[in-house]
Amino acid sequence: MSVTRENILAELDRIQLPDGGSLVSHEMVRALSVEGGQVRFVIEAANPEDARKMEPIRAAAVKLIEELPGVEGVSAVLTAHAPAQSAQKAPPHKAPAPDLKIGGHPKPQAAKIKPAGVKRIISVGSGKGGVGKSTVSANLAVALARAGKRVGLLDADIYGPSQPRMMGISGKPQASADNQLLPPEAYGVKVMSIGLMLEEGQAVVWRGPMLMGALQQFLTEVAWGDLDVLIVDLPPGTGDVLLTLAQKSELDGAIMVSTPQDVALLDARKGIDMLNRLEVPLIGLIENMSVYVCPKCGHEEHVFGQGGVEAEAKKIGAPLLAQLPIDLETRLGGDEGRPIAAGPGVMSEAYQRLAGRLIEAGVI
Repeated sequence: MSVTRENILAELDRIQLPDGGSLVSHEMVRALSVEGGQVRFVIEAANPEDARKMEPIRAAAVKLIEELPGVEGVSAVLTAHAPAQSAQKAPPHKAPAPDLKIGGHPKPQAAKIKPAGVKRIISVGSGKGGVGKSTVSANLAVALARAGKRVGLLDADIYGPSQPRMMGISGKPQASADNQLLPPEAYGVKVMSIGLMLEEGQAVVWRGPMLMGALQQFLTEVAWGDLDVLIVDLPPGTGDVLLTLAQKSELDGAIMVSTPQDVALLDARKGIDMLNRLEVPLIGLIENMSVYVCPKCGHEEHVFGQGGVEAEAKKIGAPLLAQLPIDLETRLGGDEGRPIAAGPGVMSEAYQRLAGRLIEAGVI
């Protein structure tokens, strides 16, 4: 018998807290995952003091879940919102860093956000992970910069930031004299990512409001300067980031990335439906991993099916912006911080054509 998320939550709902309610009713259970018989979750307290008092509750939760049929192992971690820190006077030669803390919530705003100097904000998303969305985002940004555009790249995949690695940048951002984060630049692109503020391998365990607060700060507390376009690399799916971006910022349009296979398209359709509901213009679709061409014999193999995204684009009346093949050098370049679009070659030319098409259409 396999255990499910619903089984786990039902059991955790039985654990009553001293002030009434349960772990589940107080929304304290975070990052719950069930893989085979292994169960992992986080119990998030309101502050560190409460977290220290909740160790018996954490232990009771582990014991309760261990007794469920099908459970082979349980890992539960206590965490808390970061405590408010008193402001300290910075040395006169160095401005204090902007207040981007784990646990920050969004601030009230009277109007939708668009950073001063940024002409357009365009998101790149996907219905599911593993379709190469971040690779497309990075290389499109580089291709646009090579075409003479002023480009920023915001890595909004808070839980799985990959742009620092793909763009070959590291180190924590510096602060400007007016207390703004200075985005590092690579290949002519200004880049900002939560990954630049974390130790390698450090996980982000946040509630939705914390995530939304960080996104708001990336838009308002980063010195983007004058940009023709800010490309936002979204996390996969239809969660809080896209919802926040559409509701809180002036999002000018979205690009959807998918592989041709039916399973990926199922989720891509959900992403497109969410864009429609949020009234965000769909700029077009990109079919990634469309074909594999053997470098030795030239044989073409459609590993993930053929023409699925093209057919979907025709069905919904959206432009098919590009069909990008599976390419080893593209993958190696991403791992090594050398976007394929920055150099010569067939794949670089493909991204140049994609950038040119967007420019000619007046999207950017």
